[in-house]
Amino acid sequence: MFILDHLWIIIALPLLGAAINGLLGKNFSKPIVNSVGIGSVALAFLSFAELAREFAQLPAGQILEPKSYFTWITAGQFKVDFSLQVDQLTIIMLGVVTFVSLLVHIYSTGYMAHEEGYYRFFSYLNLFVFFMLTLVLAANVVLMFVGWEGVGLCSYLLVGFWFLKQSAISAGKKAFITTRIGDFGFTIGILLLFWTFGSVDFVTIFKHLVGAPPDAAASTGVLTTICLLLFTGAVGKSAQLPLYVWLPDAMEGPTPVSALIHAATMVTAGVYMVARMNPLFSRAPVAMFVVALIGALTAFFAATIGLVQTDIKKVLAYSTVSQLGYMFLGLGVGAYASGVFHLMTHAFFKGLLFLAAGSVIHAMGGDQEMPHMGGLRNKIPITFWCMLIATFAIAGIPGFAGYFSKDEILEAARSGPNANIGLWLLGLIGAGFTSFYMFRLIFLTFFGEPRYDEHKVHVHESPYNMTVPLILLAILSTVGGWVAAPHLVGGTDYFEKFLHPVFATYAPAVAERAPEALESPGMMLFHALTGWPVLIALAGLLVAWWFYIKSPETPKKLADSLRAPYTLVLHKYYVDELYNAAIIQPLLWISTNVLWHVVDETVIDGTVNGVARVARESGSELREIQSGNARSYATWVVIGAVGVTVLMIGLWGMVR
Repeated sequence: MFILDHLWIIIALPLLGAAINGLLGKNFSKPIVNSVGIGSVALAFLSFAELAREFAQLPAGQILEPKSYFTWITAGQFKVDFSLQVDQLTIIMLGVVTFVSLLVHIYSTGYMAHEEGYYRFFSYLNLFVFFMLTLVLAANVVLMFVGWEGVGLCSYLLVGFWFLKQSAISAGKKAFITTRIGDFGFTIGILLLFWTFGSVDFVTIFKHLVGAPPDAAASTGVLTTICLLLFTGAVGKSAQLPLYVWLPDAMEGPTPVSALIHAATMVTAGVYMVARMNPLFSRAPVAMFVVALIGALTAFFAATIGLVQTDIKKVLAYSTVSQLGYMFLGLGVGAYASGVFHLMTHAFFKGLLFLAAGSVIHAMGGDQEMPHMGGLRNKIPITFWCMLIATFAIAGIPGFAGYFSKDEILEAARSGPNANIGLWLLGLIGAGFTSFYMFRLIFLTFFGEPRYDEHKVHVHESPYNMTVPLILLAILSTVGGWVAAPHLVGGTDYFEKFLHPVFATYAPAVAERAPEALESPGMMLFHALTGWPVLIALAGLLVAWWFYIKSPETPKKLADSLRAPYTLVLHKYYVDELYNAAIIQPLLWISTNVLWHVVDETVIDGTVNGVARVARESGSELREIQSGNARSYATWVVIGAVGVTVLMIGLWGMVR
């Protein structure tokens, strides 16, 4: 089986595309840049397709040993191979990354057609895909960390792509620095992993855990410490409280960047990492609760901010933060397959939402403010219908992809082995807010009378290279969750069944639960379609319809009557201002007044300049001796001779 034995091909192809466009693309025409950029990712996707075909021929549930290509790092007992692995979780992630990346590359040929640095943009996109695939295929935590840091670098490059725009530069730096805070904890976690298990290979670590007792439920042992440190990295990379602040600002980058990096792939790296390290987290109940708590709080908190934002991309940005919270909620309550399921469906509908938003912005001539839109559904119908489908999916309307995955997470939080009603309630309310602000977006953008100057803004549908990716993602946003549909009537959840070997092979032993009373398939379906998640999603839709279609004056009246809370949420709880006052300004003061003026200028420069000043002044004094007067020189020679003679006589007397 060729690809199974040569996994490196999948990551080498986008790296090759990045190198060709990056080094030579300045001299290429746009069609050649497109061919290299899209072609490399298309070949990577085809390689994945062949890998999936070969993997499907293996015995069901088989776990393959990692493939080591060469020894990468050796330092005493510390040994790291360049090794790749493939299992069911890898297959899911590879499919999401390669397919969504391919669609974003195609979309970018239309969206970025008139931008400077066209070849550079595609080089960065290819480089990002390379690092993301490295992260997914890595068989040890050190190689994963290379991909982890690489996607952070590419995020900085792509968010700050318009480097002449100050807001883009600041957003790029903010993303890079904020995620470094989490990565510091991640690095300590890797070191503690090696110190504890003597290895950084996933399989070796997991085998050490077989039969090992979990940390006590109320204590913080070494496993809990490792998990919390690793999760710190996930909090930064996946934009969870309190390190979420970089992701909304990252919308300063081109819209295809938002779709690829900040919706479908990079921000899910933390979710993938926790899912990959499930044998560790499953043995650390305190860490599991922290993951679930942070996820639920983030899902609720970010959803409240999304309620009142007016920038179409900012609404989607806070929606992304919120949906990532649901993924961590699922992982934290032990529903690993459900968390990964939502990762996959989210990649479809959120990638579609961002690309559709880009199509709206393209039609509006660059304007991103929803109050300036309205009445667009008949002018850009393809974009409208695709965005409506994605909204149905993210809101959890039955039949669409998000319904299946989000419902599984909320059900696990309500009645699973690690159920917590408080966390379920936070997630449920957040789901209602999600439905409201997403349909608010739809109604403000596509319905009502146009609120733009039709003589200045010539609204038009996007070209086919932008709309075809929308249509494909709309199809996946509709049918992408149906692999779990039989479970609604007591059947098999095929997605969970596919991932079962990943989460069961090294799982800790648990007590058997008493079987639940079986309902008829009809009653199970009825309860699934009339449960709280569905009811609250429909309630969000109806409230949004009332506010923005039936009674459009209501939102302003409500905002005026609730001025203080409205202002608080509109300004995003002033978290950025708080961070600026409590962290950034003190650091700037210390940097300026202590590190610069005291340490640098006074101590370091003072020492260096002081030595130079002493040498200069001493030289000036000694230079006075060199007067050029012969009589003066003769006098000094005589004085010197007399001095030497006196010294010699004195020494001679002492010797005798």
